[in-house]
Amino acid sequence: MTQPIDAIIIGTGVIGTATAFEMSKAGYKTLSLDRNTQIGHGSTAGSCAIIRMHYSTFDGTAFAWEGYHYWRDWKSYLGLPDGEELAQFKECGCLVMKTTGNNQLEKHKENSAALDCPHEDWGPEQVAAKLPVYTLDSFSPAKRQDDPNFGEPNGSTLRGGVYWPHAGYVTDPALSSQNLASAAKLHGAEFRMGVEVVEIMQENGRVKGVRLADGEEIHAPIVINVAGPGSAIINEMAGVTGEMTIQTRPLRQEVVHVPSPEGFDFEENGTIVSDSDIALYCRPERGNHILIGSEDPECDPHYWTENDTDYDRNFTDQWTTQALRYGQRVPTLGIPSKMRGVVDLYDASTDWIPIYDKTSIAGYYMACGTSGNQYKNAPIAGKMMAALVAYCEAGNDHDTNPLTFRLPYIGKDINVGFYSRKREINQESSFSVLG
Repeated sequence: MTQPIDAIIIGTGVIGTATAFEMSKAGYKTLSLDRNTQIGHGSTAGSCAIIRMHYSTFDGTAFAWEGYHYWRDWKSYLGLPDGEELAQFKECGCLVMKTTGNNQLEKHKENSAALDCPHEDWGPEQVAAKLPVYTLDSFSPAKRQDDPNFGEPNGSTLRGGVYWPHAGYVTDPALSSQNLASAAKLHGAEFRMGVEVVEIMQENGRVKGVRLADGEEIHAPIVINVAGPGSAIINEMAGVTGEMTIQTRPLRQEVVHVPSPEGFDFEENGTIVSDSDIALYCRPERGNHILIGSEDPECDPHYWTENDTDYDRNFTDQWTTQALRYGQRVPTLGIPSKMRGVVDLYDASTDWIPIYDKTSIAGYYMACGTSGNQYKNAPIAGKMMAALVAYCEAGNDHDTNPLTFRLPYIGKDINVGFYSRKREINQESSFSVLG
């Protein structure tokens, strides 16, 4: 006799598979559903997969510092048999440039110090020693290539930056989702790919399962929406968007790949850099390339889409703007004529902080608005979602008495209400991909 499904999880990106892993370890019989035909091949596959610790909020910093430890201990965390191909975490460090706009990172240093998260205050000499191809001329505010003052320094120089030595990136984000799914299967989790959810079924104020596009009904007392850029549509199906002060929408993004400048091996000797002076972040990329993304300055238009399937997948002049803006920092950078990189969607929330929460429909939960800055947190987010489900299913009202959740590695308690769908917009947020 087939065991009844305890929980349906919509989405097999990195947070969806982490949730399936943690739920199945906790004893739930889970079934994960995805419209894609391969695990991890939604927005997770296009993720820059950066593992960093610096956030403008204390809660964000604590969550990210906790999350790092799972990537560091990836093999032991998963418990997969020897011989399984695993995603690789490259611990290359992260340098964040100090600017007037980020108050010379005083808040970020304060957050890290309070959590015993290692970080180093670097002056210009240390930046130059690590990145000899860099110039520290200031170009703020960030501009687009058609601005008449584009490329002109403003007369000041950057004071240096703050370096987080344990930061890094995962080389194959889709594989990390597949690793989590394989680990979940060891605990009885099931996955069905190439199926589309068209209805969140409800009865007497409680979720009772989902209906698929082919008419099949799958019953379960718990449904968790981890659908990435498709999460808003799923929430509309469930009828819960009216109760949310924080909304999510798909946001189109372009990420640029350019060769490292002549004479410098960025893949081996570079580091992740977050540079709000030119409003870009970058990290090493395979083939001695540099991956460059926008930090969403006012001059870069936001391309919101109505859904997660109908959007322009071609590069635009945003690619060139990002490459040329990075060329301000690296004057010897060669800009290739052929565009390379990734065009994909973020699932972005109103204040760029995710929603990990219950809803007014008993048994219906969401882990949404996570794209751009939550990949790194997937393992601890999955663990927290499993704890939240257990807390609410035991009869606790998370809205009025939010779950207190222990971050096991760093030994800190956090109020999960920080991620509420009903929270006020968090004014400490960067309101950008930085979270």
